[in-house]
Amino acid sequence: MTTLLIGVGHPYRRDDGIGPLVAEAVAALGLEGVGVLAHHGEGTDLMARWRDHGRVVVVDATASGAEPGTMRVWDAVAAPLPAGLFPKGSHQFGLAEGIEMARLLGQLPAALTVVGVEGADFTAGTDLSPAVAAAVADAVAEVRRLLE
Repeated sequence: MTTLLIGVGHPYRRDDGIGPLVAEAVAALGLEGVGVLAHHGEGTDLMARWRDHGRVVVVDATASGAEPGTMRVWDAVAAPLPAGLFPKGSHQFGLAEGIEMARLLGQLPAALTVVGVEGADFTAGTDLSPAVAAAVADAVAEVRRLLE
């Protein structure tokens, strides 16, 4: 079974950049058998990227109103993601929509886990808010645990 980590987000929209930042940190670990990809989050392209992988872990920012830096983990094969949780930039067909379309088409990977980190600031810029920056190490540790 091949494994893929996808860090979803935009590094120039502050806390939305946590996905690519976690992906970069995990790539630096050099985990054997794990491919790593930073991705903009458009749902149909995500479907194409995970198509040939048996196990996929996705990291993305969430915007639910929870405390910034809060990390949550979902088994996306077992149940749909909560609606409206993942911010979308210019794409209206994002991560959650891509997962549900793949489910309808029978194209979900055998294992698909989503790690969400609650963001606070999605405005233009490159710095993470303090609470989200403090959550990066925990997100990397959780992803590593999921991949090993």
